[in-house]
Amino acid sequence: MTSQLRSHSLGAARWNELDEAVTLLIPIGSCEQHGPHLPLDTDTQIALEIAHRAAAHINNCLVAPPITISASGEHQGFPGTLSIGNEALTLSVIELCRSADWARLIVLVNGHGGNVGAITAACRVLAAEGRPALDWWPTGSNTDLHAGRIETSVMLLIDPDQVDTASMATGPTPSYAALAEHGVQELSPTGVLGDPHGATAEEGEEWLTKWTTDLVTAIRRDEP
Repeated sequence: MTSQLRSHSLGAARWNELDEAVTLLIPIGSCEQHGPHLPLDTDTQIALEIAHRAAAHINNCLVAPPITISASGEHQGFPGTLSIGNEALTLSVIELCRSADWARLIVLVNGHGGNVGAITAACRVLAAEGRPALDWWPTGSNTDLHAGRIETSVMLLIDPDQVDTASMATGPTPSYAALAEHGVQELSPTGVLGDPHGATAEEGEEWLTKWTTDLVTAIRRDEP
């Protein structure tokens, strides 16, 4: 971990250093197949990268250790995929946010689309308890759903050694309704939903810059 990243890491802090209310970013990723060319923790790595980049622009901001296993039921059948399901993820997020009562603002930086329902449910409970949390996730393309050009470009920037470009495969681009009904394996034997070909690190930087700007704007809008 670079010194810049560690300077924003909650795990590297000491309790007696947290003498002011902080903005706490909680990255939420996944451990699930990302085609034959990307690592299982792609969503986690991307959420962490966005969170640390955003933290550099927010005063007194820390990044919590990520939630690395979440709601990935749609990827069942692929070796390596781990999932705790929606109910368990909702409860985990609620309890994490309840425990962070020392933070002035909690921001859930979600890197996996399959987590949206569970996190939204958690935020409703937290809001009813008077503990509002900001739920944020990066926007992409309706024709590039999973392990396609966007995620591949971002991973080429984060760590190109983790991208097996020789194994890239093109997959279908189903609707969200079809994905929810059938799961990924039935729709795409490779696990890819989109086309990763043509991905570049430069394009990855463009996406990360956009997402960081969007997240920082959302945080500043919600800061107490």
